[in-house]
Amino acid sequence: MMRNYGVYLMGNKRIKVAFVVQRSGKEVAGGSEAYCSIIAQKMVRYWDVEILTTCAMDYVTWENYYPEETDIIENVPVRRFKVDYPRDIKKFNKYSHYITSSINNISLKESEKWMRLQGPMSSDLLKYIETNKQKYDVFIFFTYLYATTYYGLQLVSEKSYLVPTAHDEFAIYLPIWDEWFKKPQALICSTEEEKLFLEKRFPAIEYKGDIIGIGVSIPESISEVRFRYKHDMHCPFIIYIGRIDKSKGCGELFDFFLRYKTETSNNLKLVLAGYSVMDIPKHDDIIKLGFIDNKTKFDAIKGCEFLVNPSSYESLSIVLLEAWSLNKPVLVSAKCDVMVGQCRRSNGGLWYNNYDEFIACMEYIINNKNIALNGKKFVENNYNWEVITSKYRKLIEKN
Repeated sequence: MMRNYGVYLMGNKRIKVAFVVQRSGKEVAGGSEAYCSIIAQKMVRYWDVEILTTCAMDYVTWENYYPEETDIIENVPVRRFKVDYPRDIKKFNKYSHYITSSINNISLKESEKWMRLQGPMSSDLLKYIETNKQKYDVFIFFTYLYATTYYGLQLVSEKSYLVPTAHDEFAIYLPIWDEWFKKPQALICSTEEEKLFLEKRFPAIEYKGDIIGIGVSIPESISEVRFRYKHDMHCPFIIYIGRIDKSKGCGELFDFFLRYKTETSNNLKLVLAGYSVMDIPKHDDIIKLGFIDNKTKFDAIKGCEFLVNPSSYESLSIVLLEAWSLNKPVLVSAKCDVMVGQCRRSNGGLWYNNYDEFIACMEYIINNKNIALNGKKFVENNYNWEVITSKYRKLIEKN
């Protein structure tokens, strides 16, 4: 089948590509899910595209939320299948603790038990992939971590590609991945750091694929004034955009910011945009916006002093690219090699290891707002959609 792509293209027939991801919907913002949706929406111009996913909206419980039907989002069909059972959070957390404490001695059987507890398990989705694999020319799986990818990719490995979104976390060291990562036809990494990490983790695997990433689309009209008027925001502010979660470093961010506020008398605010899965401290200088739409997001970035991303684990930070597209500086955790690499290449941000460095970097950025003046050029040269879509086409259609 792989040898026929050139025939399809030369005959003016579009190849049919299934994007497989654990959840997908308008309410699902950020992460590998949004990454998958955006790429699918861009590639519909060249391919017959469909997203295969579950009915889940909540990544913690995997409770069925969406109807089991095909939805159309931005011209892309999204075909959803029911999750077999919700995640037993207490059982999953207990078993994850056991796994992390014994990571060097975990068996394949124990690894697969963890994967089934991790989920989301959807027998209907897996059955559909297996019985309809001849319907699609290519399957592109987004993120290695979940059961939809682990079990689904093995059913169609001969025509599968993987966007791993991998980073240094305990799950990547489970023994189930040692042979599994050999199965995709190619890996599509998001950054050079991700590729280097995978090469180090799996030295026996011959790396095939490309570093592609994602493009940035800037709204036509961006207005700092509109954002400030809408949210009654009259003070300088820094902004965090994404899931508000301890695993994203938000707990440390809150601790650092509140400590800073006890040591200073300025009126700087911390604005949070995104769904929260943790308690947010109640403080006059912490502003919770909840989920915001794309236009409001860019309006907010335009008005901020800088964007902060405290996560230690990222395979690609899209919000950094969005900030740089407006020549706005960023501040990131030094624990995340990917984001530090992005900052180095763009020359548009700083990184911190501890509270003292956080404050020093923050004050430097506020007093030197021009440090990201080449951010927009960096994004245009490396993350414009012509570059991204052409890389995907070259990789997938080359045979």
